[in-house]
Amino acid sequence: MPTVGVSRDLLMKSLGREYTEEEFDELCFEFGIELDEVTTEKEMAAKMSGQDAAITADDELIYKIDIPANRYDLLCLEGISLSLNVFREVKSYPMFRVVEPTSGQRLQMHVKPETLLIRPFVVCAVLRGITFDKARYDSFLDLQDKLHTNICRKRSLVAIGTHDLSKIQGPFSYEAQPPEDIKFTPLKQTREFNAKDLMEFYKSDLKLRAFLPLIASSPVYPVIYDANRTVLSLPPIINGAHSAISLDTKDVFIECTATDLNKAKIVLNTMVTMFACYCEQPFTVEPVEVTDSTGAKAVYPDLSQREVEVEMSYINARVGVHFEADRAAKLLTKMCLDTTVTDGGNKLSVKVPATRSDVLHPCDIMEDVAIAFGYNNLPKTEPKTVTVGKQLPVNCFSDLIRAELAMAGFTEVLTWILGSKSDNFELVNRPLDVNKAALIGNASTCDFECVRTSLVPGLLKTLGSNKEVALPIKIFEVSDVVELSASSDVGAGNIRRAAALFCGVTSGFEVVHGLVDRLMEVMGVPAGEGGYTVAPDNSDACFFPGRAANVLWKGKKVGSYGVVHPEVLARFGSLCPASVMEIDLEPFLTL
Repeated sequence: MPTVGVSRDLLMKSLGREYTEEEFDELCFEFGIELDEVTTEKEMAAKMSGQDAAITADDELIYKIDIPANRYDLLCLEGISLSLNVFREVKSYPMFRVVEPTSGQRLQMHVKPETLLIRPFVVCAVLRGITFDKARYDSFLDLQDKLHTNICRKRSLVAIGTHDLSKIQGPFSYEAQPPEDIKFTPLKQTREFNAKDLMEFYKSDLKLRAFLPLIASSPVYPVIYDANRTVLSLPPIINGAHSAISLDTKDVFIECTATDLNKAKIVLNTMVTMFACYCEQPFTVEPVEVTDSTGAKAVYPDLSQREVEVEMSYINARVGVHFEADRAAKLLTKMCLDTTVTDGGNKLSVKVPATRSDVLHPCDIMEDVAIAFGYNNLPKTEPKTVTVGKQLPVNCFSDLIRAELAMAGFTEVLTWILGSKSDNFELVNRPLDVNKAALIGNASTCDFECVRTSLVPGLLKTLGSNKEVALPIKIFEVSDVVELSASSDVGAGNIRRAAALFCGVTSGFEVVHGLVDRLMEVMGVPAGEGGYTVAPDNSDACFFPGRAANVLWKGKKVGSYGVVHPEVLARFGSLCPASVMEIDLEPFLTL
């Protein structure tokens, strides 16, 4: 969850009343956020930059608030205070409007086809007549950083550029040029660079160097020009110094370049709606017309409301409270969702504002009803089905087998379910059966190429990694293997198995044989006719010839055990003889 630090004094001023820390913590809980920490500017500066930086910081109280990851409208003081005021019913949620410029001529942004090679989308808007002070300005920049870290995925999906409109002139052009041809003075610098040299320059910058790989390998870099060919920004790296905003800025031009158009629209809507309250005409935004690389025109931002219909039966069944439609509509209004009752009280028509991009499904609306009602007010009931919260039978059975193996003196190990094809097949002298093994497509490393079909390789790798341990070594694992299955809806199924390994000065064949007999005894499987039998087997090259056997039950193989072949042991780095057993557990689950 992202954490937003806001001034306690400014927050209380925005809320219109003073809260104690305990009262505000309770308000946060009721709204679905959390007061994580109360600190000061001085303490924060000391943690981040040391005591020297703390000397110049003040003692202003800072509330650090945890915000749900999908609530982008709560990533700044303005969004938190607005939502809390609506929740407390001291304010109505504002109607954000797109207002055409007084000149009658919209600003234009033209996108060149070359941008398809690197970062194809751009959306824009203007905040006209905005009034900044130090706190508002800092909040504006902090929101950009929070969005870049969150929905923008560290600028890989969206990069935000903000510019003083009085210093630039439209129409604007979004292009992709060779880095040597892009020349400008970047933000906070005093000399001109070309983009290639700039990338080298920022390799030593602690913040910006993280974004360089996003475009470094491309033959062309994205760049935004104004009508005078002044560079506004080199997204997603840095803005130009010429158009930098300041406390004196009145008109802010915002552009968001992106690889994901939907994310770009959400980011733009969040930026403009959070700070439109400071505009000369509050809650208004000026649109910009964007002509994309195909010549198609679109106007941004789109602040229209989406309408979602929700059945009251759906809400009541999942919240566990029978709400009348009017009550549910009022609760949703507290969550910034303008709601009307339809279909004679059976449905709700919910108008989702541009700020609530997190509302994707009726379940999100149902959740807001529960939050507004209060989680602590929900009735506590017993689950209707007795299986809820109970351990699965196969897991309960596995725990009993683990206990028996541990009482026999074996130590449990846990190994990866993913492994290399070499470990699972070649090193144990077993052929790769493509009709049985689930292979990983486009595996990121050779260590995770397939899902294991046996627990034995994991035990052997554990043995090889613990050569310094005193003999005998007795280890076991009870876990799943995976095999392809035509009867499974996903094409493969988990199989629960138990495996154990003994390594000592002798092979310990009789030890694992006795362990198999002990497990069969505690599972209630008799030996001989009508129970389990043991049959010699030389088909598995993992075992030494003549020193291996299969375990049969009801005429089917359910396991095997034997002395591990010396070649196999050598491949896993073990010089001492060893024996291993492995059996399926699920056939005995219903006994």
